[in-house]
Amino acid sequence: MEIKKNLIIEGKHGKPIVADLFFDSEKKPKPVVIFCHGYKGFKDWGSWNLMAEWFARKGYFFVKFNFSHNGTTPDNPTEFLNIEAFGDNNYTKELDDLQSVIDYLLLPDFKYLEHLDVTDINLIGHSRGGGITIIKAAEEKRITNLITFASVSDFGSRFPKEKELEAWKKKGVQYITNTRTKQQLPHHFQFYTNFKENEERLNIQKAAKKLEIPHLIVHGSSDTSVSIADAGNLFEWSPTSKLLLVENADHVFGMKHPWDEEDFSKNFKYVLDNTLEFMETDDQDLIDAYGD
Repeated sequence: MEIKKNLIIEGKHGKPIVADLFFDSEKKPKPVVIFCHGYKGFKDWGSWNLMAEWFARKGYFFVKFNFSHNGTTPDNPTEFLNIEAFGDNNYTKELDDLQSVIDYLLLPDFKYLEHLDVTDINLIGHSRGGGITIIKAAEEKRITNLITFASVSDFGSRFPKEKELEAWKKKGVQYITNTRTKQQLPHHFQFYTNFKENEERLNIQKAAKKLEIPHLIVHGSSDTSVSIADAGNLFEWSPTSKLLLVENADHVFGMKHPWDEEDFSKNFKYVLDNTLEFMETDDQDLIDAYGD
């Protein structure tokens, strides 16, 4: 297996996108999987590396990356050492980062292009990254399958309201505690103004309804971070969608960081097995089975 860690992809917003590639060394075209982490997440969280190796062994070219403004750095891709970058992050930057990754992989001079089946590109997004992948899949016609893990169905409702919003505007910054590291991570008010300026584009409902590809919606029944109702919304909106509810699973399907086990949690192994089956089913069969 070939593993290329911490490659630098130039982003559109002055900070690099740090990416990993996992693939079998046999020189033949492989379907592509691009994975997007969630809020306060990073590409090496929990068992994401184990997941990447698992997909590579199944014959996929697996790509995962850190969003350019997620707070990590190329030298420390697992630590939130650049908290100002975290504060400057927003949804449109994440959409641009994902587009930069897609474009990078499909460049005619991409070093590993002979390993890619460019007609089979799958997006997987976790939590907030799920919302990003839904919007991008509606915009980017080269995507062939979409899988969302514990995805949000609306960005706007997650912002503070009224007095709390006014206080944020007046102060210019609000802080969120990273429960794992106990860091106080900033959100500058630009996060909200950027959303309002791009509200039409950042409407997940609108994007989901425009999807023309199969969409697997995975959600844990005991998720306390993103309501199971979000999964129901996405299932209602996505024209060709399959809903996979994981009984008693939490927001991360039984994983944690760091993940020192040799195998996945039972719930996440169930998720991956179903994801693989979904991706390996002929698209027309999926449309026939799950389309409106």
